[in-house]
Amino acid sequence: MGETPSDSGERFIGGESVDVCATDQFNSNNRNPILGLVPALGSIGDSVSRPCDQEPIYPRMCGLIHREQNTMVKYPLVSLSLLFIVSLSACSGMESKKVEVPEIRPGILQGYLPMDDPMDSKAFVPPAPAEDSARQELDDAVSAKTLALRGSPRWTLAQHDAHLGFPAAADTYSCTLGIPVSEQETPELYMLLRRTLADVGLATYSAKNAYQRERPFMVNGEPTCTPDEEEALRHDGSYPSGHTSIGWGWALILSELAPERADALLARGRTFGESRIVCNVHWYSDVVAGRMVAAAAVAKLHTNQDFLAAMTAAGEEIGRVRKKGLPPSGDCVAEAKALSTRL
Repeated sequence: MGETPSDSGERFIGGESVDVCATDQFNSNNRNPILGLVPALGSIGDSVSRPCDQEPIYPRMCGLIHREQNTMVKYPLVSLSLLFIVSLSACSGMESKKVEVPEIRPGILQGYLPMDDPMDSKAFVPPAPAEDSARQELDDAVSAKTLALRGSPRWTLAQHDAHLGFPAAADTYSCTLGIPVSEQETPELYMLLRRTLADVGLATYSAKNAYQRERPFMVNGEPTCTPDEEEALRHDGSYPSGHTSIGWGWALILSELAPERADALLARGRTFGESRIVCNVHWYSDVVAGRMVAAAAVAKLHTNQDFLAAMTAAGEEIGRVRKKGLPPSGDCVAEAKALSTRL
């Protein structure tokens, strides 16, 4: 196998073509690999060794990686909040795709952009709203309004949007795109989405770490739509929203690949970010700032030849799949019902 685990637990898929499906023993329950990709651990690309119980990551995630207490780990330092959202795809019963892409954390594939030159989002994202400012008043008003959506179809969709783990996250834009999105039917697009998740999500962390804003549930004391993630989220800055950055980045990319559906794709990208407000884990201004970071990250991706080649392959693939007339992989009726509720 091409996977080379080290004594410290570091995993790498690369160097030779490997069967991702056959090597993955990790993924099925891990929904949130982005949770705190880099909180307070150092710069991106560094490594750290520490006991599992000292990792700023969900205990459940820690337990999945390390079956014994006090196991020392060594992983490249990338967001653990972004990390707990993404997992390697479950591949049982499908033909595997050969890839040569390293993992930067378990379940998160390396993006297209170089890790040694991270985006400095704090240079262009303005500071988080000050207490008693007009921006914070708007955040408070939007937050209070969305609390009433708990238990509604819109709340259920927000729960779905919260989970960036693959393969589940692959169908986020399936209904809007009008085709199934999966490793089996659209392997080029599937890989493009997985890799850009790291590029666009990690771009938020310069600003996140600089501003360290508290999340709404920490202020209002109300539940979130992902209660098992709350402890980790407490240690991962709210501003800007990494989920929103990823969702808006995907919407921009897909709009370029399917320009005839750009309006609908961008609308779904907007609601994807708004799901974070519905979940009570982000403020409105976090979402706005997340879109700003996404736009910058996608612009930077367009300077990368590997990304441009992947875009060409994914665009051609979408055309081929559309001709087959296959139905979308998502629950489009439920999605439409949920999205009929506007914030």
